[in-house]
Amino acid sequence: MKFSHGFRAWLALVLLMFSPLASAAQCHTSSGPQRVALLELYTSEGCSSCPPADHWLSSIASQGFGAERVIPLALHVDYWDYIGWPDRFARPAFSARQREQVKAAGGRVVYTPQVMLNGRDFGGWRGDGLGRAVGDINRRAVAADITLALNSLVPDRFELTVNASAKTASPTVLYIALYQNNLSSEVRAGENRGVRLHHDYVVCEWYGPIGMGAPWKQAIAFKPGWVAANMGVVAFVQDQSSGEILQALRLPLCKG
Repeated sequence: MKFSHGFRAWLALVLLMFSPLASAAQCHTSSGPQRVALLELYTSEGCSSCPPADHWLSSIASQGFGAERVIPLALHVDYWDYIGWPDRFARPAFSARQREQVKAAGGRVVYTPQVMLNGRDFGGWRGDGLGRAVGDINRRAVAADITLALNSLVPDRFELTVNASAKTASPTVLYIALYQNNLSSEVRAGENRGVRLHHDYVVCEWYGPIGMGAPWKQAIAFKPGWVAANMGVVAFVQDQSSGEILQALRLPLCKG
């Protein structure tokens, strides 16, 4: 059976409209008129004093701290692995970032669990000081704008686009993190031997520092163990000189 050129063109258009690429889910978000705080927890499954901090981080949202006020991330460090339990979420890059953050803030000692709030050591997580500290940050002038856009191309791959600009003369850089919630481990060695640990906001992919200016775009393939419904993307702009976080933004992972 022969088809006319016009019919073949129409058929190609229909197939394109219903292809996975054309019907892919898209979602996006932009930072608003309020500065959002970034909370980084440096933790390890090999550290016996870390589970209370992990639990505290998981409870951030239930305490009334939504993503419009503060965005939490858990960065697992690798310097506890030597005592017998290699943390599967740990990366040398996270240990290096912790050292860099502490140095930029004028400190000398890294430890776990350590909480950094907008680039500064925050020991008040054990008490009730988070609301006051986050409130102070939220009231500061917005110093950067961020937009996140996510396009689910196929079931196992998505494209992430980030636009960011700073409102300061200081040198700034962009960081992007993928995180996952509802993770757990049965620890069989080390200081937490025999304990089942639960984790949220665990960073599983890390990009940066990225130069500001042009939009950042990356096609990301899903890895074994990733569950889209439990994942999200965080982007933040940081002052290179002071280490201060100028703005942060979060977007849950959406898939078609």
